[in-house]
Amino acid sequence: MDGVIRTVVGYTGGKKKNPTYRQMKDATESILIEYDPDIMPYEDILVEWSRMHSPISKRKTQYRSAIFYADEEQKKIAEETAKAMKSALGVSKIFTGIEPVSAFYRAEEYHQNYLNKYR
Repeated sequence: MDGVIRTVVGYTGGKKKNPTYRQMKDATESILIEYDPDIMPYEDILVEWSRMHSPISKRKTQYRSAIFYADEEQKKIAEETAKAMKSALGVSKIFTGIEPVSAFYRAEEYHQNYLNKYR
């Protein structure tokens, strides 16, 4: 995607420092996206994410649906995205957390570029 500089698969949202796939505890698998907001705004990233994602079923913490925001503007955009997803899906509830960014820990190398490695 134009404007995306790099992505890193990892874990966030948990209390354990340096979680691993086998010892994740309360962390969530996530993707850190470094991007140029002049080329790819945060909102466009969330629109693309929402096209590839189904938030209508509740999942355990490891695989839960979540949007992480860095500031109040991003929080507002995340809330608007969640509302639009509900409307588009015709449901009254989705299971997507909207939370401030917290510590991020890079996942093991075999998780990086997973689709390219295992297609």
